[in-house]
Amino acid sequence: MRADDAMRVSVEVVGDGLARVEMCRGAGNAIDLAMARGLLDAARECEKARARAVLLTGRGRSFCVGGDLKEFAALPGERLAAHLTDVTDALHGALRILAGLDAPLVVAVQGAVAGAGLGLMAAADVSLAAVDAGFTAAYTAIGYTPDAGVSWSLPRLVGPQRAADLLLTNRRVTAAEAVQMGLVSRVVSSERLMAEAVRTAGDLAHGATVAYGATRRLVRGAFSIGLAEHLDAEARQLAAAAVSSEGREGVAAFLAGRRPDFSRHEAAPPEPPRPGPERPGAVRRDGA
Repeated sequence: MRADDAMRVSVEVVGDGLARVEMCRGAGNAIDLAMARGLLDAARECEKARARAVLLTGRGRSFCVGGDLKEFAALPGERLAAHLTDVTDALHGALRILAGLDAPLVVAVQGAVAGAGLGLMAAADVSLAAVDAGFTAAYTAIGYTPDAGVSWSLPRLVGPQRAADLLLTNRRVTAAEAVQMGLVSRVVSSERLMAEAVRTAGDLAHGATVAYGATRRLVRGAFSIGLAEHLDAEARQLAAAAVSSEGREGVAAFLAGRRPDFSRHEAAPPEPPRPGPERPGAVRRDGA
């Protein structure tokens, strides 16, 4: 990680495979180019370390207020577009890496969650919000359009009409409303936020990582393929999981009445044979 970027993002992978990534720029953790590159470097480090779960947080009163508008406003027009491309390239690169990991992503938010901060939170598999958290898209209020996957993730979380409402009106959503509409997984007290986030991510870090990865891909693919194709993908993933070392350990532990130990497993479950054309009515399809 570059020294300048490390001032904005810290990452630590502890012994059980839990990677803790923290935005620590202060002043709302506004995302400038160095912050975006820091997030990209942190995601790469999670990937390199083969993290079993990732916890993303923001230090200070607010999780992330979005892009650093002061940095953007200081640039002449001929440089701004190229600069924003550099910012989004790094930020989106981080999101792509995190989405591609088997490791589940847990995000804990407090205070203001706006713009790209909303996108970082919406990328989570499990999102925890403090009772003081407030959410707003903020993009069109300044004449900008969404980034950080916001226009992709919001419709999937809250539905297209509610997503359009949030993106066009920029109204502020409270934590209580956010959990009701499905924007966040659950709300906890401000005092318990970090402890609950660490506990949740820590539990996931001890779980069946390969099965988590397959489940993440199935969930993300649910809106892009039809039911028949999705059922085929589920069947292939389940067959692969059942013969993996994780699957064998999980069943053995259940039958023995003990907790499973998923800490040692193969890199990926073997891909089972896909149904061939000899099966009546079978059609070859790519997996989700």
